[in-house]
Amino acid sequence: MATSRLRSLLKLGAITGPRVFLRNHHSCCKSSFAPAAFLQKSRRYSTDLAVKEDAAVTQLSEFGQYVANMLPKYIQQVLMTQTKELELLIAPEGVIPVLTFLRDHTNAQYKSLADLTAVDKPEKPCRFELVYNLLSLRYNSRIRVKTYTDELTPVDSAFPVFKAADWYEREIWDMFGVFFADHPDLRRILTDYGFEGHPFRKDFPLTGYVEVRYDDELKRVVCEPIEMAQEFRRFDFQTPWENFPAHREDKQDVQQQLPTGEKTEKS
Repeated sequence: MATSRLRSLLKLGAITGPRVFLRNHHSCCKSSFAPAAFLQKSRRYSTDLAVKEDAAVTQLSEFGQYVANMLPKYIQQVLMTQTKELELLIAPEGVIPVLTFLRDHTNAQYKSLADLTAVDKPEKPCRFELVYNLLSLRYNSRIRVKTYTDELTPVDSAFPVFKAADWYEREIWDMFGVFFADHPDLRRILTDYGFEGHPFRKDFPLTGYVEVRYDDELKRVVCEPIEMAQEFRRFDFQTPWENFPAHREDKQDVQQQLPTGEKTEKS
């Protein structure tokens, strides 16, 4: 009876043994070959993305040269930045023609003015650099247009081309003092009424020229010349653990210095 049962178990093991071996062998082979296939697939995807990016950069650079050939009177230089973005450096009198061309041309259609700002560089004769960021929803593309001016020379307003330039130009006038010709309503937008100066200029002091406070006698907010109530603090950029003196002595040293019978005062 026992021998027949043993034979049946041996037969079962002989039958199931190869299946278990094949299953384990298949799982091992699958786990060993899966990373290689995954790396090959990811490498192929990264190569495809690189090819697409290179094609997009080439297309943008070719479009920049095309615009420069179409408007040689206004475009002074075409650049591709390190972030693979197209920049057009134009003369100040070419703001309206260049923006109109980029908005209405069939191969451009930059119909959205995403942002308009300025940069102050006091060391240059034309210290202000105006930056127009345009977006083309049709081609999913962006372009940056830059021009320059000084403190006294006005620049043509982009309001006739992009209505969104209204508040952007008011902000630049308020913060930098750049005047835009033919703007419908060029006035301050961020600072208070009667504010003097332009806070985003590099030569504008950080403390400003005036301060406001509420006067209890007049029952209103008054504006008066700034008065520093205390001197500016000095800041050390070292860690506090290096600046702190060693004013805490070890308890064992203190107890050794005290004669017997005396106790330390509680701090």
